[in-house]
Amino acid sequence: MSAPQEDLPGARPAPFDLTPPATAVLDTEGVVVGWTEGAEDLLGYPASEVLGTPVAALLAEPLAGSGADRPTGGAQAGLVTVRHRDGHRLSLGVQASRVAVPAGEQRWLVSAVDLGTTPWWGVSRSVLERFLTRSPFGMAVVGTDLRYIWINETLERMAGIPREQRVGRRMGEVLPLLDPASVEAQMRRVLDTGFPVLDFEYHGHTPADPGREHAYSTSFFRLDDAEGRVMGVCSMGVDVTERWRTRERLALLSESGGRIGSTLDIRRTAQELADVAVPRLADFVFVDLLESVLAGEEPAPVPAFGSPPLRRAAQRSLREGCPEAVVSVGELSGYLPSSPIVRGLVEGRAMLEPSLNAAGRPWLGNDVLRAESVRAFGLRSLMVVPVRARGVSLGVAVFVRQQREEPFHHEDLRLAEEFVSRAAVCLDNARRYTRERSATLALQHSLLPHELPVTTTLEVASRYLPARGQDGVGGDWFDVIALSGARTALVVGDVVGHGMNAAATMGRLRTAVHTLANMDLPPDELLARLDDLVIRLIEEETPEGGATATSVLGATCLYAVHDPITQRCTVARAGHLPPAVVTPQGEVTFPVLPAGPPLGLGSMPFEAAELDLAPGSLLVLFTDGLFESRGRDLDASLAVLADALEGPDRSPEQVCDTVLGRLGSNPLSDDLALLVARTHALGPGQVVSWDLRADPAVVSEARALVSGTLTAWGLDELLFTTELIVSELVTNAIRHAVGPVRLRLIRQSALICEVSDGSSTSPRLRHARTTDEGGRGMFLVAQLTRRWGTRYTSTGKIIWSEQTLPASRPAR
Repeated sequence: MSAPQEDLPGARPAPFDLTPPATAVLDTEGVVVGWTEGAEDLLGYPASEVLGTPVAALLAEPLAGSGADRPTGGAQAGLVTVRHRDGHRLSLGVQASRVAVPAGEQRWLVSAVDLGTTPWWGVSRSVLERFLTRSPFGMAVVGTDLRYIWINETLERMAGIPREQRVGRRMGEVLPLLDPASVEAQMRRVLDTGFPVLDFEYHGHTPADPGREHAYSTSFFRLDDAEGRVMGVCSMGVDVTERWRTRERLALLSESGGRIGSTLDIRRTAQELADVAVPRLADFVFVDLLESVLAGEEPAPVPAFGSPPLRRAAQRSLREGCPEAVVSVGELSGYLPSSPIVRGLVEGRAMLEPSLNAAGRPWLGNDVLRAESVRAFGLRSLMVVPVRARGVSLGVAVFVRQQREEPFHHEDLRLAEEFVSRAAVCLDNARRYTRERSATLALQHSLLPHELPVTTTLEVASRYLPARGQDGVGGDWFDVIALSGARTALVVGDVVGHGMNAAATMGRLRTAVHTLANMDLPPDELLARLDDLVIRLIEEETPEGGATATSVLGATCLYAVHDPITQRCTVARAGHLPPAVVTPQGEVTFPVLPAGPPLGLGSMPFEAAELDLAPGSLLVLFTDGLFESRGRDLDASLAVLADALEGPDRSPEQVCDTVLGRLGSNPLSDDLALLVARTHALGPGQVVSWDLRADPAVVSEARALVSGTLTAWGLDELLFTTELIVSELVTNAIRHAVGPVRLRLIRQSALICEVSDGSSTSPRLRHARTTDEGGRGMFLVAQLTRRWGTRYTSTGKIIWSEQTLPASRPAR
């Protein structure tokens, strides 16, 4: 049995305020003088059995202490155990209050409830009041006019507005910066529909923390009375600022991972960083990088003193055109050494300037342009985050707030650091790619012809376009090679793949073609030897370096030799598309040529074909990228090409522009190489030949023939050397060769002397001893000419030499 509690501080009162209790009246001696129906229902005793009986008789056990069976003093409350009329025990919560009667006597009003059937927390108004008041949720009740009727202490603290200033007023009147329109719209919706709204989130500022934006999650439900009449709306909310900010940070970091680094271009990556940060994190963002980084080089060491060479790589603002920026993209930034931007870069740590007050920021006061920008555009707060990758500083990212009054906090700085650290990896990858790309471009530039040879027999134009995403690095190539006898070789080829390996493979094949061309091999034999070279390259390839084999296997090539004297072009191809021929009248044909296999297969022989090209004809060589970029089939593409080539009186340059305008899509899906040559012939006044007898006496006759021809051509300055050359070559042919001997002089860009015979034995330079009577002829020829060599034919060989024409006697 529990003893009664007499006015004990903090004592828990009995729950009598919400549930109708059983009531009795006692006199000062503890005798029952009043008994209600509620008491009879609770204990089972009718009034006739209880009135006049001491209350102690109803207790299951006597109360401890003197006088404990009757109330004394002021109001009392406690727990007691009584016996029901049928004998079972009941635990009651009782409360006794002193009352006065007209006769002046004192009486006690005793109320009791059965704690076994009615929980105290479900019936006690006072306890419920304390629960609502002390709840960690901000709670409020508004009427149907949306004016506050009641708020708890938690909501009072959350908003920073006293209860008396809030009751009777609407939310927009007391919290205008907390998005009251949206909140009241939800309340109105609940009043109209009766359906609750759960976890409605809104953001804004309150007097409790005016300098920081907060987020709140609130649920609303309608209050109805017992008759179903709408009384108002109850709201329960909690501050979810940290959850909101964490969610925003994670969303920003996730978005940055998907948007930053979409390309390997440094400036575009820096711009993506700025674009993602505005407006999610800042109102104005700019990225300044070291000049060495923008050039793709290793980051230059940041000087400990002075201002490092930073250049604006990207910027973004809520204001169109970034008017608050002091410098434009691409310009040097020019910061003072004392600025937080330079200090952050030098020290390698992030810096926070919560307030941009020139009076309190000496570095800003000394920078007139930036101080004026801060004043003119209301720049409020600034964060500086070094862009660092692999422990090396690449530059800085600067975040500025101007339109939002809330300054940057340290949690914003931590977010910016993580945000920039992820972007720094992309920037460093872009920098390293730029360096590798520059090296690859330099390699390819060195491998492709810088200038095409200028001759009087061919007028040549070319184009090279890389595939999309290859940044100028591919495997297609073209070449124009000057051969002996005023002939010219035209080459076009295609290596599988793109990038460094394709460019390196292209360089190896181009070098091999040059070497074989200098041997004056016929086109079919040249491709056969080039095929043997490719097969050896594949066989020598190691598993670790298989990329080269992939590029070289299946490479294609077309090799054509134009002879301006015979006006013929000999063509052979290795898996390549045939050329197009445009007659002087503008008619287009695609000659049928023997099909050779791609290089490296070694399955079929190569065959050459001869084309008759009238002077003024166009020979058009191209790679398959010209067609694959359009998505058409080959026949349709050839028809479009023929239409673009058709028509007379156009220069090769004009033809190139027309073809690319019709067939060169942008961007290309494959590399494209185009070579256009207009042919010209050597007239009778530039070529002369004689058949000579196999008799030593004919040497003097040959000298006389040459002398007369050179005099007629106005080349008397070359008369002496040419007579010596002809004497040596004709003498060797008569002495060591067989068959008919033929002498030919060609005046083109050089004076060419050719002696042909029926022998396949090639002369060579010898180191003659002082006592030898011969062996010095070819050595003498080599000394008197700029170059000489041997060219084999189907009937023998040709020994040729070239001399430079006098400056005053150009070829006509």
